[in-house]
Amino acid sequence: MHYGMVIDLKRCVGCQACTVACKAENGTPQGILYTKVLDQVSGEYPNVRKQFVPVLCNHCQSAPCQRVCPTGATSKREDGLVLVDQDKCFGCRACYVACPYNNRIFVKKGNLKGGYFGNQKTPYEEVKYKEHQDGIVQKCTFCSHRVDEGLKPSCVQTCPADARIFGDLDDPESQVSRLIRSRGGRQALCEDNTDPSVYYLS
Repeated sequence: MHYGMVIDLKRCVGCQACTVACKAENGTPQGILYTKVLDQVSGEYPNVRKQFVPVLCNHCQSAPCQRVCPTGATSKREDGLVLVDQDKCFGCRACYVACPYNNRIFVKKGNLKGGYFGNQKTPYEEVKYKEHQDGIVQKCTFCSHRVDEGLKPSCVQTCPADARIFGDLDDPESQVSRLIRSRGGRQALCEDNTDPSVYYLS
């Protein structure tokens, strides 16, 4: 079993539903986004084209973030998910620098003291902020807590255009494997030899 994600760029409409769903699922503090959608404009007037590119942790199989972590806080599960143990991370940010995709986020000290609406947290923030620590690095987990229950990651479940597909890359008959074969799925920055578990269909 090797979990991975395929992102169909032809289907993504840039609605940011994945960003909001991830934010709600993980209850991340202000300024912390595990996934987001970038805008990419190409061409010249009047033939201008806009494309949306969702980005998140690529859960690399040869993860540079894991190699440089001095405490073993970053580890890779047997199913391919790269996770951070918040209790082992002390915020040196070596992984932050090593990630070629810029998909690691440092939670500044004091970032968990207030909520989105000032110093007083909402009841939701009171609950969710307990799952986070400041002064450390965080990232997308492919919603490992949902995956362990047989559910799809929140961003995949929410996408109204079905632009995100999640599944087993080791299974040649899974939807993700078939899409990669039939539509020439490509990994981002494959020249860095990180072997990302996220593939893009153009």
